[in-house]
Amino acid sequence: MAKSPSGDNKPSHKISIPIMSSAENESESLLSGNTVSEEPAATKPSAKARKKPADSTQAARRSKKETQSTSSKALVRLALASLSAANASEAVLPPAPAAKSKKPAEADTVPAPTARATAPAATTPTPTAAAPAPTATVPASSHKRILFITAECTPLAQTGGLGDMISGLTKALKKRGHDARIVMPLYQSIDRAKYGITFARSCCVHFGRGEEIWVGVFEGLLDGQVPIWFIDYARYFDHPYIYDAQEDAYRFGVLSKAALQVCKDTAWIPHIAHVQDWMTSMGAVFLKTWDRVLSPLSHTASVLTIHNIGYQGKFSPSVLPFYGLGGDYMAPDRFEDFGMINLLKAGIQYADAITTVSPTYANEIRGPIGGMGLAPYLNNRSDHVFGIVNGVDTTVWNPATDKYLPARYSRDDMAGKAVCKKALQERFGLTVDPKIPLFGIVSRFASQKGFDLLRGSLPQASRDMIMQVVALGTGDTFTENFFRWMHGAFPKSANAHIGFVPELAHLIEAGSDFFLMPSLYEPCGLNQMYSSIYGTLPVVRATGGLDDTVENYNEAAATGTGFKFWEISGRALFYTIGWAVSTWFDRPHHYAVMQQQGMARDFTWESSARQYERVYEHALAHRAAL
Repeated sequence: MAKSPSGDNKPSHKISIPIMSSAENESESLLSGNTVSEEPAATKPSAKARKKPADSTQAARRSKKETQSTSSKALVRLALASLSAANASEAVLPPAPAAKSKKPAEADTVPAPTARATAPAATTPTPTAAAPAPTATVPASSHKRILFITAECTPLAQTGGLGDMISGLTKALKKRGHDARIVMPLYQSIDRAKYGITFARSCCVHFGRGEEIWVGVFEGLLDGQVPIWFIDYARYFDHPYIYDAQEDAYRFGVLSKAALQVCKDTAWIPHIAHVQDWMTSMGAVFLKTWDRVLSPLSHTASVLTIHNIGYQGKFSPSVLPFYGLGGDYMAPDRFEDFGMINLLKAGIQYADAITTVSPTYANEIRGPIGGMGLAPYLNNRSDHVFGIVNGVDTTVWNPATDKYLPARYSRDDMAGKAVCKKALQERFGLTVDPKIPLFGIVSRFASQKGFDLLRGSLPQASRDMIMQVVALGTGDTFTENFFRWMHGAFPKSANAHIGFVPELAHLIEAGSDFFLMPSLYEPCGLNQMYSSIYGTLPVVRATGGLDDTVENYNEAAATGTGFKFWEISGRALFYTIGWAVSTWFDRPHHYAVMQQQGMARDFTWESSARQYERVYEHALAHRAAL
């Protein structure tokens, strides 16, 4: 349970709203012509205003008193607010409804990211019109400023697929003409000299209870392409680790608010703030609370990407005063979750659009099991939930250029794959024979990845079938010992390397004939896409991104890119392995066709970036003032 870093401070309920300067007004006008907003909401009369006074004399006295108590500063604020609203309606807000905006002329349209069929919902959603599809070359008028607020970014700091997504998507958007930038913590583990990170400025970040935090802002470039702002705050980020369960509510609250403050201080006002998982979901909340009015960011829309709904960021409600939020935010449709606050739930409520990392996963998380408690809230916002498959960095994962392989190959010349298979068999001490089908595994050894199913199928498959299997990974001790046992029982057909070596991961992808991924759930998954690119047929359970990226083998038509099964059991996996082995021996021409079809698939970040452009347009068109 997180504790307040300033627990001795008494909470203050006074939050001053600064009057916008002329510089801030200039920053706000940067959004002109690119955003869509709604008409200012009608002000709801207070309970006192609705109640008729007892007599007109008392009413006149009250009116006179209220007029006299209104300070000159308050009148200035009201005048500025009225002027801001007038300017917004004239310069920023097109009068036509966003859903009916014209579709631009396009040379190469891309299907919109699909909001999948809704699982059992708390409310029945009303369908909304999809945003217009982007063109292959984005017109200059639709280029956007997009801010990514993240805890991870490859290769600077990474624990999973989040870092890959930030790196790949920002570079793809940059190539398509957008001004994409990243804000992340300056962790102790990041080498400032190696990545050319230099100090830029100091920044004062305001929080609740009148608390101010000064942070350092450093600058760098991701692969010489994407600007990065690093937030330096030693108390929270000068550590060798990325996550700290005790203080993460405060650590990433500081990151999220500092990211928005840097934009205001530099007058770089984004059209979109793209936040990631629970860690930076507070960025979407702050935009609708602290920066809702009289702020250069008042017209910035937010997009939340959920990478894994199993991680929701649950903390003590004592952190809310630090965020500058009152007790009324401790409500079930905002933060409250069985007496705790749930940061991911808050992000779902306040973000203008929500994405997940595959269309099937977007559907699964709206069901009672896959949603892990958040399905009703996602269903309430069903029209704004989309699934987009992550891309692959083909500068790293490409058999034609892979620096780790003993021989390179391509779809047009597959000779090098046989060389890689021979090297893989030799490396793991297996019988060197190109005719034996070789199955590969590269994974964290965790129950989510389906290792219970592997333990229930691989021993029998190794006894009954002509096959080999190699594994690379670490994690659960029981699974590590299982693969040690497999090597002892089948010394010439099974082996594993406990640990992670990038060179071996690439060699297994290239040298294997099949790749095993029997995950219980998989939001997106990357290895099945690596396998297809390398001409290795994936054997997967049909869940999440695995279902979206693998086309099941059709024996009658000789089509497909891999083999799927649905039942969560070792028996189902055993028979699917048998199906793959049978295809290898009995229908080798089908195997070759499937290789070609898999290698022809487009898994690049360019494809994903075009779909994210659609989501950004949707977020701007449906930006809500909560």
